[in-house]
Amino acid sequence: MTEDFLEPERGSPFPEIREIGMDAPVRWLRAGWADFRKAPVPSLFYGIVLAAMGAALANSPGTGAVELALVTGFLLVGPFLLMGLYDTARRVQRGEDVMIGPTTVAWKANVSSIGFYAIILALLLAVWIRISIVVVALFFEGTPPSASSLIRDVMASPEAITFVLAYLAAGFGFALFVFATSVVSLPMLYDREKMDTLTAMITSFNALRLNFWPMLTWATIIVALTALGFATFYVGLVLVLPLVGLATWHAYREVVAPPESNRESSEMRNAA
Repeated sequence: MTEDFLEPERGSPFPEIREIGMDAPVRWLRAGWADFRKAPVPSLFYGIVLAAMGAALANSPGTGAVELALVTGFLLVGPFLLMGLYDTARRVQRGEDVMIGPTTVAWKANVSSIGFYAIILALLLAVWIRISIVVVALFFEGTPPSASSLIRDVMASPEAITFVLAYLAAGFGFALFVFATSVVSLPMLYDREKMDTLTAMITSFNALRLNFWPMLTWATIIVALTALGFATFYVGLVLVLPLVGLATWHAYREVVAPPESNRESSEMRNAA
């Protein structure tokens, strides 16, 4: 891990960002897997709960556009759903015993900021559902199809590729925005009790901006692992989602400099 910092402007309230290499996502996954092995019970607990939630979203009543939006939107609200795993990873890192109960209320560490961010994620999910409905309506006439008929119609339609590309384009732009403002923000809100939502989101955006390709690789890995979990009839989610959550904690810890480093850098600048 490099020790280089990308420092904010003098007097900036935002934490410093570390430079990382392309090998960082693999390192985070290894660290997450090590945490999983040290705390298997809470990790599997969250894996089962989140897999059940993913299955419920995928089979929720409604039109195919809504169901498709909920499944893909699972990735949008994922950072908040993984909150208990950030607590698990920090406890493992400190050498503490990990019990399921305390991790379920990890959000209390910074309830106002985390709660506000949860509201933002809920609103973004609502917007994405509306976008999904609009995109589907552009390609299908009449009453929106159910999920099963939507998939069948897409496979049989000569415009299937166009629809898939249009949906992916809309989803990519939306997902990139959400990822940019959430990749390290929620672990940081949990870890730093006085951190506010806006500062955390801007710091997360800076982390992506200054380490674009490693972070984009990390986002691709998350999407691929989650898709694999859904493709295995949700069984894979039991392992994949805890792994991603634990690894995300290590991503935050490596990318965002601790408060002590910020103070040291500020003192060095003032002395100069």
